[in-house]
Formats: sequence, C-alpha cells, structure tokens
Amino acid sequence: MQPTLRDPVSTLIFELSKLPGIGEKTATRLSYFVLKQDGNYAQALAQAILNAKQNTQLCQYCFTFTDINPCRICAHPSRTQGVICVVERPADLFSIEQSGAYPGVYHVLHGVLSPLDGVGPEELKIHELLVRIRDSSHPIEEVILATNPNVEGEATALYLAKILKSIGVRVTRLARGMPVGGLLEYTDRLTIGKALENRMEIQ
Repeated sequence: MQPTLRDPVSTLIFELSKLPGIGEKTATRLSYFVLKQDGNYAQALAQAILNAKQNTQLCQYCFTFTDINPCRICAHPSRTQGVICVVERPADLFSIEQSGAYPGVYHVLHGVLSPLDGVGPEELKIHELLVRIRDSSHPIEEVILATNPNVEGEATALYLAKILKSIGVRVTRLARGMPVGGLLEYTDRLTIGKALENRMEIQ
C-alpha cells in the first residue's frame, strides 16, 4: 500500500519493500542503513542501479542479463556449445557457474510453467530454445534440464523433455543431489557440482 506520508524516508521504505523477499521491516532496516552512510555511498548506489538498468540487455542466444551481446559465456571460445543447460532464471545460471563444474552454455527460460498464475509455454523462452537448437551451427549433443526440484520446476522439465525427445535431442536432468523443494540460487556449489556430475537421462 502506498504510504500516506510522502516524506522521503517513507517513500524509500515503500520502494525497497517492493523487492522480492524484502518485507517492510527489512526495507526499513535497509533504508536507515543507507541514510546513515555518507552522500557518496547513496549516490554510488543510485548510479549503480541506473547503470545496470540502462546498460543491461538479454543475450541474443541464452537470454541471461548481460552488458554485451552475446554474453561472455556464449562468446567464450572454450565453452562446449553442443551442451545446453536450461535454467529458470539468470540467478540459477550464476549459481551453476559458481560450481565450476559445467563447461557448456545456458538457456534461461525466465520462469516456469504455472497455469494458476497464467504462465504458459508462450510466456517462457521455450520457442527460442527450439529455434536455437534447430539453427545451431554446432550439433546439440545434450540438453540438461536444471529447473528447480519443486512442482512447477518438475512440470516444466517434463514438458520440455517431451518436446526435446520428440526431435531427437538427448535430455538429462540434474541428479537428486539437489534437495527437494530447494532453489538453485541458495544451493552450495559442491551440491550443484555433484548434481551436474550425476545427472540422469530422462526416459
């Protein structure tokens, strides 16, 4: 709810509370932390947010956030272009990269199938994935489905597996080293690395 008092502090708290996972109490703490810093910090924070918003775009291949196009991972000559790891969000891509166990490239869906929330295949980057596989200059040897192990993530993985297998693509899933109901973003790098090493082919 929009604050009735339109003073600068209330407005700052209100805007910060819109961030995911940030309630009013946390937004209040963050606001007072910012206010206690010198003016240079507040200016640097505001400028960093503006720069990120203005200079960030989606990679034309994997659809992660990047300041160059294609992104550094897709453009890196040592990456295995024939193996694509499909993740829900850019944060999941970052988590897998931190594991240091994956040499291939990525594809970010920007969500999962969730009919109750009105999210169908058309709202995700599924069509772009199929076009990418079809038009790739490198033979696609494997697609790893790294959606999160919850109801929506599993439904999305099954949907993608059915489509990909129908066009002859090898499809694997992260091993069950991933905790059920857990999120990649909050999983430690060793667990992610083991899940990648022990990934399973979807039948």
